[in-house]
This record gives sequence, structure tokens and C-alpha cells, in this order.
Amino acid sequence: MTQPTICPKFEKAISLLSQKWTTLVIYQLLLGTQHFSEIRSAIGISGKVLSDRLKDLENQQIVKREVIPETPVIIEYSLTEKGKSMEPIIRDIEKWSQFWIEPDLNE
Repeated sequence: MTQPTICPKFEKAISLLSQKWTTLVIYQLLLGTQHFSEIRSAIGISGKVLSDRLKDLENQQIVKREVIPETPVIIEYSLTEKGKSMEPIIRDIEKWSQFWIEPDLNE
């Protein structure tokens, strides 16, 4: 019996979503447009890692970065249509976790 091969697109999607913090950033942006500091404080991530994740997601056309030329400069992040289309998947994971995952009482 031959082993079925994994679809390369599926493998790439899982690789993207399994990067640490990526799914949490998307989850946070499902709430709407936010500033860098709002995302960082909401999920408890370092600035460097958040910056890297946002750049990756922007390169994947999942997150849109908008620079508002004011003093000081304001940068806002939001999900693109591609990013918003992940909402049902993220919500399904959220529902699954509520039913199957026990909270870590050590945290």
C-alpha cells in the first residue's frame, strides 16, 4: 500500500500557521485594525518577534500595514481579505480548544 502524499499547498499553510505567535496575531487582528503596541500587549509577545511575524504575514498578504503620516507617524495593522478568510478556521480551533484543552494551572 502506498502512502498518500501531502499536498504542497496544505503543507505550506500548516507551516505558516504553526510558526510561533502567528495564529495568535491573526486571532487578535480578527477584532479589527490595531496598532503595534495593542497587539503586543494583548498577546504578550516581544516587539522583535511581533515585528518579524507581522512582516512575514504582510509578505504572505495576510496582514496589511498602513502608515498614517502624522506627527508622530501612526502605523496600523489589519487583516486583508486573505487574512479575514481564515476566521472560520481560527474560530473552529477556538471551539475545539474550549472543549478539549485543559487549562495549564501552573501559569
